[in-house]
Amino acid sequence: MGVVIRTAGEDDRERVVRLLDEAFRDDPVSSWVFPGAEYRRRTHHRLMAAFADAVFADGRIDLTEDGSACALWLPVPADAGEDTGDTGPEDVPAQVRKAVDPENERVELIARLTEDIHPSGRAHEYLWMIGVSPDRQGEGLGTALIGTVLDRCDHEGLPAYLEASSARSKVLYERLGFEFTGRALDLPDGPRMWPMWREPRTR
Repeated sequence: MGVVIRTAGEDDRERVVRLLDEAFRDDPVSSWVFPGAEYRRRTHHRLMAAFADAVFADGRIDLTEDGSACALWLPVPADAGEDTGDTGPEDVPAQVRKAVDPENERVELIARLTEDIHPSGRAHEYLWMIGVSPDRQGEGLGTALIGTVLDRCDHEGLPAYLEASSARSKVLYERLGFEFTGRALDLPDGPRMWPMWREPRTR
């Protein structure tokens, strides 16, 4: 039986946030941003909500019909990340920290560090996050979610980019055609992240 996928709407927000919270609460990066299980239980969902809201506003969230997995995608234009000399009225990482947990500097730091390593110069699809319910992992739901967008990328000649937050997920993404960029991100006193790029495949 195939996996039925649809585009999430605003009425799916709570479901998406809950799913991301469950899927990433024990992730190495989430554990670094929010050290301590009880602290993470109370606070982690706020960051997931901020991420979901950002993608609802500027990207697309794909959701399996049964709500067990979702993927957050952002289209990145070719000129994204270029220094125009105008910092603008909003410092997004600082705003996220203020909204999520003002006392936690790591909320802001993770945003700045991933922003610094994000490739620029070419339009691409950015897989910000993909979350699968813990009791449904290993069933191929994540691969199905990613595959639909990668097929479109191949058809349109678009690259794709992501940051793998664990060695296990890095191997999965390699099977889908992503390659490590060669510049890892080692979080201060924390885990390693692997930026990965995928060139479109010709048919």
